[in-house]
Amino acid sequence: MTRTSSLVALSSKKQYREILDHYRPPLAFYESTYRNIHQNPELSKQEEATSSIAAKHLRQLGYSVHDRIGGYGLIGFLKNGNGPTVLLRADMDALPVLEKTGLDYASKKTMIDANGTEVPVMHACGHDVHVSCLMAAAELLYTARSEWKGTLICLFQPAEELVAGAQAMVDDGLYTKHGLPKPDIILGQHVFCLHKAGTIALRPGPVLAAVDSPKIRIFGKGGHGSMPSHCIDPIVIASHIVVRLQTIVSRELEPGKVGVVTCGKFQAGTASNIIPDYADLELTVRSFDTKVQRQLLDAIERIVRAECEAGRSPKAPEITNVAHAPATVNSDGESKILKALFSKHFQDNATSMEPLSGSEDFSILARAIDRPYVFWGLGGCDQAKWDEAKKNGTIGEIPSNHSARFAPVIEPTLQTGTDALALAALTFLN
Repeated sequence: MTRTSSLVALSSKKQYREILDHYRPPLAFYESTYRNIHQNPELSKQEEATSSIAAKHLRQLGYSVHDRIGGYGLIGFLKNGNGPTVLLRADMDALPVLEKTGLDYASKKTMIDANGTEVPVMHACGHDVHVSCLMAAAELLYTARSEWKGTLICLFQPAEELVAGAQAMVDDGLYTKHGLPKPDIILGQHVFCLHKAGTIALRPGPVLAAVDSPKIRIFGKGGHGSMPSHCIDPIVIASHIVVRLQTIVSRELEPGKVGVVTCGKFQAGTASNIIPDYADLELTVRSFDTKVQRQLLDAIERIVRAECEAGRSPKAPEITNVAHAPATVNSDGESKILKALFSKHFQDNATSMEPLSGSEDFSILARAIDRPYVFWGLGGCDQAKWDEAKKNGTIGEIPSNHSARFAPVIEPTLQTGTDALALAALTFLN
């Protein structure tokens, strides 16, 4: 594709609304599926049951399914004559969060995490919504085969919360082992309660930030807590590091540049009267352009090493970037096409979105094969609650993604998400 010029939009013989209304499946099954997946969430790299639900559904519809790609990732593809290839993506994994929504289908599940610890598990980021919408869109588009030509790929991705699943699928031969044409465009969505249910939010250009996850070990010299003069306290050194890190964005970034440096984990010691031999920090770093990203990471390393030297650390710190995903920057031409069609179809419920400092590994699926991509937001907040919060200026208090109280309403969220995926696919299928 050029890629807009070679993408041929659906024939105007029928309006999109007519097609969606005619072929949209009854959503009661998918609402039930959503409740089931929400009650039975699975941690990253452990999405076996969720993957099986999606695979069984696609096979029953008539899709060819390839599973166990990069872990529990899978694709279902449908060849329907000559035409473009469109990939729709949903992520499947949940988070180690104790659910506090009070829903009658709330998760009470626990699982053993990668460290061997039993943890509560919750779909606190809406991936259950994503899976259910893509399953419904897969049925709609299968039933509507007479309305389009080309190849449709439905991809269910593991381990997004670790920003590892997309790359794992690519590395495991997603585009080389399965005899598929490479997609001409990759499309995806994410539910947010920043927007009310029934709305779609899309913008060309930057949508989500890049993420880096430095893991740092600071070394000291352990001993009795009553004799700190005989020790080198790594907790004190690490504490200075955490405080100094706060100055990177406020004192080193140029005004107008966006960056986030957060220490989300500080772990050291086993008892109040023991100075430990080391302390561990885990950070999350967000940025929208590569120069800022490099500036943040360089500043982190400089500060860590300097504070370790100032604190007489007996050994150089260990600094490892354990996870990375690039910024999500929507392809300009394709996103403008889709934004116009969303505006026509969803009318007042189609809106724009500001760039968010959250991150995704979605774009890796497109970057790996140099293809355009479009990623949009799906509103999930109860409409009455959102209207009240807007009236009172308290939208920021609505429980957001990763909150124990994150609770997208089932409808009209599922129908809107299903229609958005189907409309986007039809737009770029000949």
